[in-house]
Amino acid sequence: MIKVVGIDPGLASTGVAVVNGKGLTIKSYSYGIIKTSPGYKISDRLDRIFTKLSLLLSDEMPDFMVVEDVFSVEKFPQSGITLGKVTGVILLAGCRENIPVMEIPVREAKQVLTGSGSAGKRQLEESVRRRLKHPDPIKPYHASDALALAMIGLFRWDNELLSKPNP
Repeated sequence: MIKVVGIDPGLASTGVAVVNGKGLTIKSYSYGIIKTSPGYKISDRLDRIFTKLSLLLSDEMPDFMVVEDVFSVEKFPQSGITLGKVTGVILLAGCRENIPVMEIPVREAKQVLTGSGSAGKRQLEESVRRRLKHPDPIKPYHASDALALAMIGLFRWDNELLSKPNP
């Protein structure tokens, strides 16, 4: 049995999910978010994400972690910079726990699970829900995105590149 953690970075809300299984078979899963308040300094918000994620990783002891790759929209470059900061503390948390980490672009996750790299968040959530046979909507979307990433990590676990330890 393999345990994979999926992470959808966000400063206000970081999606986290844990999937257990082997190959295409998912035995169990859980999901949630790490919320931060806009009323706090960015350094305090990053510390909260790092601390909460570190606790989760320490408790769960996953075999692998998949993080949504950072992207930047030309119209909003500051958002890309902020996402980069969040992703940095996420990658550091994984590194500190000696967990192999892979970053996957959101378009790739959408392509794998919905058949379209340009699928919307709702389409991705519905696809994740169908594959898990989860009866209710998975909210917020950050949590369903994290589940999607964890599922892809589980499906790809046997890939030779993923099973090699970090240098």
